[in-house]
Amino acid sequence: MPETRLTFKEMCAKFDVTPRTLRYYEYIELLEPAREGRTRFYAPREVARMTLIMRGRRWGFPLEDIRQFLLIYEERGTKAQLQHWIDMASGQLAELEKQRQDLMTAITELTESREATLKMLNAP
Repeated sequence: MPETRLTFKEMCAKFDVTPRTLRYYEYIELLEPAREGRTRFYAPREVARMTLIMRGRRWGFPLEDIRQFLLIYEERGTKAQLQHWIDMASGQLAELEKQRQDLMTAITELTESREATLKMLNAP
């Protein structure tokens, strides 16, 4: 059974990214589509990599960290990649927790300011 390949346009639609984004990911060597003339085709490997890239971006990882994570698999294998993932995830979870605390502080301060302003506005 032949492997399913996606065209450039199909890849953009599948991951809801712009052509510019997809070309940039190729430029920084996150993706390596097959080429036939000027046409790009994305094999299952590239689709899987794009899935990981999109997850990483959603979780707040910089593209360079994602690129390094993907390289580890090619250079050192699955076990090394999984260990690196644990380290990356631990660090990012700590960063996201800090951001959550900062956000909760900002929400509390803004709520208090709004309430105080409402009281001043409604005062006789």
